[in-house]
Parts: sequence; C-alpha cells; structure tokens
Amino acid sequence: MAVVSERSPLIEARGLTKRFGDFTAVDGIDFEVRRGETFGFLGPNGAGKTSTMRMIGAVSPVTAGTLRVLGLDPAADGPKLKERMGVVPQQDTLDFELSVYENLLVYGRYFGIPKDVIRRRADELLDFVQLAERRDSRTEPLSGGMKRRLTIARALINEPELLLLDEPTTGLDPQARHVLWDRLYRLKQQGVTQVLTTHYMDEAEQLCDRLVVMDRAKIVAEGSPRDLIAEYVQREVVELRFKDEFSVDGKLDGIGGRVEVLADRVLIGTDDGDAAAHAIHELGIPIESVLVRRSTLEDVFLTLTGRTLVD
Repeated sequence: MAVVSERSPLIEARGLTKRFGDFTAVDGIDFEVRRGETFGFLGPNGAGKTSTMRMIGAVSPVTAGTLRVLGLDPAADGPKLKERMGVVPQQDTLDFELSVYENLLVYGRYFGIPKDVIRRRADELLDFVQLAERRDSRTEPLSGGMKRRLTIARALINEPELLLLDEPTTGLDPQARHVLWDRLYRLKQQGVTQVLTTHYMDEAEQLCDRLVVMDRAKIVAEGSPRDLIAEYVQREVVELRFKDEFSVDGKLDGIGGRVEVLADRVLIGTDDGDAAAHAIHELGIPIESVLVRRSTLEDVFLTLTGRTLVD
C-alpha cells in the first residue's frame, strides 16, 4: 500500500487534461488536496468539475498530465485506490428493493469486509446519519434527504481515507441540506479528507477549507472562501431597486467600486455599504429599496464566470 506522509498532498494534479475527441473538458489544471481538509470544485455547468472528479475516482482515464491520489496512479492502481475511497455520486444508486440496512450489508461485501464487521459498521453508520429508526424500511419510499444520507453511509462502509462528493445536496430542502452539512462537518472532525463539487455557494462557504473556481475547463481562481472574497470583490454590496425604469449611466460614479446593472436591480461593490447607501439617498434617485449585505462567494463566482448561462 502506498503511504502518503502527513506533509504530502493527498491528491496532486499537474497539467491534468481530459479530452473527449476534439472536445477538451479539463485543460491542463494544477491543484493539490491536503490531508484532512475539505476541498471544493466550483464552476458553471460544463466547466470540467465532474470530469475532474471522475479522473480522481479512477473511473475515467487521464488524457494528459499527471495525477496522484493517495500516492497512487489511478490508471495503474485503480482497484487499490477504490478500496481506500468512498464515492457519493450525483444520482443516488441505492438498491430500492432492499432495506436501508441491507443496502449497507451488500455494499460492504464488495470490499471483502467480514460480515460481523460490516454489521457493526452498518449499525454505527445508521446512527451517524440519523437513520437508525429506518433500519428495516425499504429504501424506495425514503425522502430525498434520507436517501442522500444513506448514500453517504454506504460510501463510508469501507472506512475511506478520501470521500468524493459530487453535488451532495442537489434537490434537497434547506432542512435536509443542513442535516447533511452537519454530518459532513463531523466527518471532517474525524479526519476524513473530502473533495466535493457544488452549485451552492453557501455550501462551499460552510464546508470548504479551500476551493478552486473552474470555468471553460480551466481553473480561474484558488483559495479559501474568505481569501477569494477579499481578493476578487469588495467587502460589501449595495443592492438597489428602482420604482420606475431608470438609467444609472454615470449617476452612481464614485459611490463605490464595481457597478453591475442587472434586469431587476443594480449592484454596487463597496467597502462601506452604509456610507454608499447614504450617498445614494443624497443624490435624490427614485429608489424603491436599498439592501446592504456582505459580499459572498456567489459574488466572486459571478465576477469570475459571468452571469450568462452555458448550455
């Protein structure tokens, strides 16, 4: 078994590239994931996040560049690597004909784990994901949040060193998302390294120690959520809505930094939102509402990748 020292990256990619014919899904990216951290990939649809995750998970071959995961080459050591990883795919792949408990038992057998060990781990994991009371329930009628928690429990049955989560909370209601966040945070406290993709900026801010923003197959920014906010946007945002159709051309110059005019509102980046809002009122502009808020990772994301939908 390859051993990764405490100081070595758990995942290391250099010039990582993935092509499908003439289409380049991942274009020569470099990144490292450290032991024990939660690392995120953010980006619009088609940015290359899932293609990158599939290469890490040893289910899609690397076209060019180098990739080492847990000290192993996914191309040469795929089976060994999969024994040490847990994977939570975008879509639940549970066996709906089996009970909650049976899903864990059957999956554990794929790793050659002794039956008594699987039973003990299954009981522990059902407690961990708050599904112990549904132990003998069939899987098909479970709620979306319960199915996602069961999928995570299943991914942990082999006690992985690395957990890959592709859009782990897509489609869940806010309560279910927060329960799942709590479980993932507890795993981090236990030392499980996590790599995730997400479309939810608040999720990335809550869970990720570091992340990369991908756009058009490349990495366009990297850092902690706090560092990215500090680097790419101002500290606060003033959101303006107007009573009637109103042209802001030149009228807000000098109020703040970046001014972005959207269909329904105007956003002004500033280091002092209250002062900017007061200055706007002094101009006598016919405003319907003013909202001052702190800048978020979503502001960074939209600054870097734009607001245009990519099909």
